Amino acid sequence: MNTPASPTSGVQLLEVAPEYAGQRIDNFLRTQLKGAPKTLIYRILRKGEVRVNKGRIKPEYKLQAGDVVRVPPLRLSEPDEPAPVAQGMLERLEAAIVYEDKALIVLNKPAGIAVHGGSGLSFGVIEAFRQLRPEAKDLELVHRLDRDTSGLLMIAKKRSMLRHLHEALRGDGVDKRYLALVRGSWPTSKKKVSAPLLKNNLRSGERMVEVNPEGKEALTEFRVVRRFGEFATLVEASPITGRTHQIRVHAKHAGHSIAGDPKYGDEDFTREIRELGGKRLFLHAHSLAISLPDGGELKLEAPVDEMWEKTLERLGA
Repeated sequence: MNTPASPTSGVQLLEVAPEYAGQRIDNFLRTQLKGAPKTLIYRILRKGEVRVNKGRIKPEYKLQAGDVVRVPPLRLSEPDEPAPVAQGMLERLEAAIVYEDKALIVLNKPAGIAVHGGSGLSFGVIEAFRQLRPEAKDLELVHRLDRDTSGLLMIAKKRSMLRHLHEALRGDGVDKRYLALVRGSWPTSKKKVSAPLLKNNLRSGERMVEVNPEGKEALTEFRVVRRFGEFATLVEASPITGRTHQIRVHAKHAGHSIAGDPKYGDEDFTREIRELGGKRLFLHAHSLAISLPDGGELKLEAPVDEMWEKTLERLGA
């Protein structure tokens, strides 16, 4: 009986359906109370005005199936309908789908498209797919790709699949592999980079990551795919841990920055690759293998875009 709030609502009693079990109360309310600003949701939680099974709870409380959530009367503005995503972009993302079933979508995300809106962006992949699949009420990103990284991106259509894949990502149930074009000649013997990573938020709000002993443990495996003399190497990178900007920072730490990387790259190398027509970050999630809830396995591969392909052709000429 999860009924969204009207602009001025009385007390609501929301019974938690089984597919919402395990979700935090603050996230649950954000999906149920359309048009309610986050500040309002956190205020009513902090003041104890939201009750679960008649008791007070904290914002991090995880719901259980059958819980009854009491929401106090709220005065809401009309739900903020996100600006519709342009038809051309919707068609581009629809065409990028490489796999879809009743619980999961996997697409080959183009470079330059953010996975979600915010920070001045009116939309991202998830907002576009909520428009493309309005009947799928529980669409959520399973993981993220940087805006300028292309390749395989998973979107769960059901909470049960989201939970399963998050568990698989924490263990070894997901094998993600990336292609990266790096500066210089990557040594065949260098198969692993293990270096702890620490996140820093700069004053500008920009997020930077650095190798730092106080950071979180991070491990990436690398394999040489193709050499372009001493100038560049195409490598396959498999992140064993899943830290922000992990492959980009580990490649830089190894002395082989990724082409087109504005944060961690080498300007001269990037300029030379741009002169060959490569005007993008050369990092692409090309291969994915996941264990499915029924015990099966899904294996997918995604081709690189035309710009990437042509740049490598020119490099190899």
